[in-house]
Amino acid sequence: MRVRFLGTGTSTGIPLIGCNCAVCTNTHPYNKRLRTSLLLQSRGLNIVFDCGPDFRQQILEAKINTLDGLVFTHQHSDHTAGLDEVRAFTIWNKKPVNVYASQIVQTELKRNYSYVFLPPETKYPGAADFSLCTIEKVKPFSIGHLDLIPIEANHGFVDVLGFRIGDFAYMTDVKYIYPDEIKKLAGVKYLIINALQHEPHYSHLSLTEALAIVRQLQPQQAYLTHISHKLGLYADVAAILPPNVHVAYDGLEIAFDFND
Repeated sequence: MRVRFLGTGTSTGIPLIGCNCAVCTNTHPYNKRLRTSLLLQSRGLNIVFDCGPDFRQQILEAKINTLDGLVFTHQHSDHTAGLDEVRAFTIWNKKPVNVYASQIVQTELKRNYSYVFLPPETKYPGAADFSLCTIEKVKPFSIGHLDLIPIEANHGFVDVLGFRIGDFAYMTDVKYIYPDEIKKLAGVKYLIINALQHEPHYSHLSLTEALAIVRQLQPQQAYLTHISHKLGLYADVAAILPPNVHVAYDGLEIAFDFND
């Protein structure tokens, strides 16, 4: 199994429009971050978690031509605003893209992209075609040969879903993982988790809080994502992390054995 970080930035991305801080003006590619999204590949399957406003650019850089599943963690626009760009897959593959989302997220998608979800007889020709699959937080679901376990977490005023696939787990936009849910992460070997900034935030984990979860779960390797310019330069942050914790960056790919 392989994952590619399509984007590792927070809702504004880095550089932030109008900002002249040391991070936003840095020219190193590791300090330039598109909105958070993840590509998971396994035995020919391509699964993407979230599609924000940078989705088209991210997919072109990843050079993938098929999409077997689009999985949403929650309904915020930095994770959903690229939905219309997914239509390219429906055009070339000549079949609907399977979209996996909670009922709350589906409601928001239908409200924001009503033209996509019209009945066939009134739908605009060439519009994207999706097959909606409902995620229930208490029930695992499958995409191809992969089983995904939903993990509910708090994200300030809304709840989000993270996912465990075998020894791998993806948790973004998390502020707090509910006690019964964090048990689902026991024994995970590879963990991706958000770390927005150094200071506490009402809806995102700070670096200190993210590292506390890493210590609790003790994965072999952990990767930090959904990063703002306030966290600092890549090299400065990487220098203070434990050996098994890494700052993710756009385009980073990691491969690991899959155990289900």
